[in-house]
Amino acid sequence: MNLDDLRAERHRWLRWKNIAPLVEAIDVLPEPVVTRRSYEDVVTAELDPDYETRWGAEIEKTARMLMPWRKGPFRLGRLLIDSEWQSQIKYNLLCPHFDLRDKMVGDIGCNNGYYLYRMLAQKPAKLVGFDPSALYYSQFRFLERFFGSGISYELLGVEHLEYYEEPFDTLFCLGVLYHRSDPVSTLKSLKKGLKKGGELFLDTFMIEGEEEICLTPAGRYSKIPNIYFIPTISALKNWCHRAGFGSVEVLAVKSTDRTEQRKTEWIATQSLEDFLDPEDPTRTVEGYPAPKRVYIRAIRA
Repeated sequence: MNLDDLRAERHRWLRWKNIAPLVEAIDVLPEPVVTRRSYEDVVTAELDPDYETRWGAEIEKTARMLMPWRKGPFRLGRLLIDSEWQSQIKYNLLCPHFDLRDKMVGDIGCNNGYYLYRMLAQKPAKLVGFDPSALYYSQFRFLERFFGSGISYELLGVEHLEYYEEPFDTLFCLGVLYHRSDPVSTLKSLKKGLKKGGELFLDTFMIEGEEEICLTPAGRYSKIPNIYFIPTISALKNWCHRAGFGSVEVLAVKSTDRTEQRKTEWIATQSLEDFLDPEDPTRTVEGYPAPKRVYIRAIRA
């Protein structure tokens, strides 16, 4: 597979009629004057007061053009982009389990790059995000006007990992597996993108139980249409082993709650409170168990 040809094709997505105005708005923003950057829970770029006085309204207008903001939060000067997901909760849960210093690191399904920005603090050798979404790529380009991080963003998917120019020491695949109709094939692609002994950090929806089974929703799950398989932990471990991973360590199990995912003015669509049964929050509106996630670390055998 020629990735350069594919890259050229996908960058033409930025000419789509719903994306082109976003690209133009980002490109005409004056060069920011940033006084300080921090990559903590709220990824922040502090701005020169004179610059912000002159251009703050234009920055907010551009940010709102790029809605919905699913991952974050970010602060650009006085502007807080209060994303649907409080992504620092997931990052801080995983952070004690990895050391990225001097490593080649990839984030599969990276959205706008929030987790990649957080990883900068550990000084990896290289950070690469993969996500075939023109909107999320545009959000990242907007953020990069303020952060200038040097993170690489590829409009590619998990299926392209095995053809990437160099393998990774560490891969993250957070909130992706349940969107894939063939989870074992997806795990095989992740394995092929790793060096021998490389590590994968993954989270996915799960169901309770000791049996090696999974839930297959008839239609939507939590109002999400493209959810295919929700395994028990035992079934997930089997998938990983069949894909070529050796050890599989469960790091945490966590129910999704409204402190982590909720509606804000930056999404203008429904969120978790709309996805659960109003009379029984332990069930989705379809009657399935409410979202619970398992976080694992798997090593390529």
